[in-house]
Amino acid sequence: MLKFRGGVHPPEHKEETEHKSVEALPLPPRVWVPMSQHIGAPAQPVVEKGTTVRTGTVIGEPQGRVSVPVHAPLSGTVAEVAERPHPLSGSRVLTVVIDSDGRDTPDASIAERPTEGLSPASLIEAIRAAGVVGMGGATFPTYFKLSPPREKPIDTLIINGCECEPFLTADHRLMLEAPAEIVEGTGFIARALGVERVVIAIEDNKPDAIETMSRAAAGTGFVVRCLRTRYPQGAEKQLIKACLGREVPSGGLPMDVRCVVHNVGTAVAVRDAVRFNRPLFERITTVTGPAVAEPKNLRVRVGTPLRALIDFCGGYRGEPAKLVVGGPLMGIAVAADDAPVLKGTSGVLVLDARSAARLEDRDCIRCGACVRACPMGLLPLRLSNHARARRFDAARRDHVLDCIECGCCAYACPAKIRLVHNIKFAKAEVLAREKRK
Repeated sequence: MLKFRGGVHPPEHKEETEHKSVEALPLPPRVWVPMSQHIGAPAQPVVEKGTTVRTGTVIGEPQGRVSVPVHAPLSGTVAEVAERPHPLSGSRVLTVVIDSDGRDTPDASIAERPTEGLSPASLIEAIRAAGVVGMGGATFPTYFKLSPPREKPIDTLIINGCECEPFLTADHRLMLEAPAEIVEGTGFIARALGVERVVIAIEDNKPDAIETMSRAAAGTGFVVRCLRTRYPQGAEKQLIKACLGREVPSGGLPMDVRCVVHNVGTAVAVRDAVRFNRPLFERITTVTGPAVAEPKNLRVRVGTPLRALIDFCGGYRGEPAKLVVGGPLMGIAVAADDAPVLKGTSGVLVLDARSAARLEDRDCIRCGACVRACPMGLLPLRLSNHARARRFDAARRDHVLDCIECGCCAYACPAKIRLVHNIKFAKAEVLAREKRK
C-alpha cells in the first residue's frame, strides 16, 4: 500500500455526508466578495457603487505576477466597494458587495468554444483569466503552477483526490458525480504542462470513488492509484512521496522533483474555464459537524454568508461553540457566521462545546508522540519552545518553514500543547523578518 512517513489517523466523521448528493444552494440576496481570495497580491476592484454586473463579470483585476482576477458570483448591482475584515486573516481588504437581481444572467463572454487546437499558452491564459486557484484550500493561482521555469521540466502530474481531512466530503462527491469533468480538466492540465504521466490519487476509504474514476479514466492513459488512508495523505509533499517515492527538498517545491499536484476540484474548474470560458465563482462545500441540524454537500456561490449555508442545512443544533472554515485539523475558526464563502472554502464545520474544547497546554511529558507523528520529520516541541522564547533565528535553523501546519503533532500530543499555534507564530515572524531584509 502506498504511504508516507509519520501522520495520524483520526476518526474520519465522514459518514454524515459522504453518501449525500450535492445540492445547489439558492442564490443569496447579497454577496460579499473579498479581492484577496488567493495566495499572492490581492486583485484591484474595477467596479464602483451602482455598477451593474452579470454572473462572471470581472470585478477585480490581478495585481502583480502572482495574482488572478475576481468575478461577480451573480448578476445584480454593486452596493458597496469598501475595506472589510477578511474572514480568515482579520486584516482589512477591499470587498465588493453585490445585491442580486434574482436573474443570474451570465456574462456574454461565457460560451462553449472548441478546445482541440488550443496551445499550452492559450490553455494557461484561459485558466488565468478565469481566476482559477487551488480548490483544495491552498488557493495558489493555478496558472502559475502550470508555468514552471525551463530548468525545472515536469514529467508527472498528480491529481489529488485524497481529501484526508476529517468531516470533509466535497471532493469525494465530486469524484462520484462529475468524473468525466475531472478527467477532461485533467487532460487540459496535462496538455498545458506537456506531460504524459498522470496519476489520480485517492485514499482507500473511498472505494466507490476509486471505481468511478477508474472507469472514467479508462483509455486516457491516466493511472488511478489507491493510497493508504492516513492524514495528511493529501498534502503535496506526502502525496508525491507516496505516489512516486520522490522527496521534495527542504525549502523546495514539487517542481524541484519534476512534479505538479492539482486537486480534483481544480481540474473541474480548469475544464469549465477552458471549454466554457466560465470563471471560478462557485464551489462545492461540505457543511457538517455536531452542531448543524442536517449536514450536506452544497454548491455555493463565492461571497455567500456562511449563515445562509447553515440555514439551508436546517440551522444550528443546540448552541454552537465554534465555527471553522475548512476541516478540524487545518481549518480556521471565524468570528461570526456572516463571513463569506471564499474560493478555498472546502468545508464549514459547526462544533458544539464538547467538540470545541480548547487545548490545555500542560507541561511536556517527553513521550515523543509529536516527533513520530510529524510527516515532515521535524521536532515540533523544539520549534514550539523556540517560538515561546522568541528564538526565531534558532527556529529558522531548525527548519520551521518546512512545517506544513497539518496539526498532526498537536493531535498526537497527550499534554495538549498548542504546538501548531506556536509554530505558526514562529513561521510568521521568520517570514516577516526575511521580508524586511
